[in-house]
Amino acid sequence: MTLTISPVTEADREDWEALFRAYADFYHTDARAAEPQVWDWIRSDPEPYWADLARDGAGRALGLVHYSLMHRALSGAMVVYLSDLYTVPEARGQGVGRALIDHVRAFARARGFDSVRWLTAETNAPARRLYDSYAPASGFILYAVAP
Repeated sequence: MTLTISPVTEADREDWEALFRAYADFYHTDARAAEPQVWDWIRSDPEPYWADLARDGAGRALGLVHYSLMHRALSGAMVVYLSDLYTVPEARGQGVGRALIDHVRAFARARGFDSVRWLTAETNAPARRLYDSYAPASGFILYAVAP
């Protein structure tokens, strides 16, 4: 499959929203209230937050990826945090997710960052098969609490 991966622009808003909403639906979350904030992060030049879309040869949006920088105290370095990755169901297993991950890895490599990190749901077996092809799961468990 021929893919083009490029940064989200104003002209991509409708495609981005559709993919972002589908991603939220996948995780049984209503993220519509967050959309304006996330869109501001994407469109803000000083904000270290990026969003890219993968499109097929016909220009159809097949996937999205969001990523940002994260401090790592134990290494004293910044790493790239891949916060969101989504592909439309009919494109799964065709290399779109791998292309988006490799795109973020190339971004990190080109800027001298030594790591790309991400999380996924323990129950997301199809995604975990892809992720396991990069590295074994870290063994860390995520906790999230209200302040």
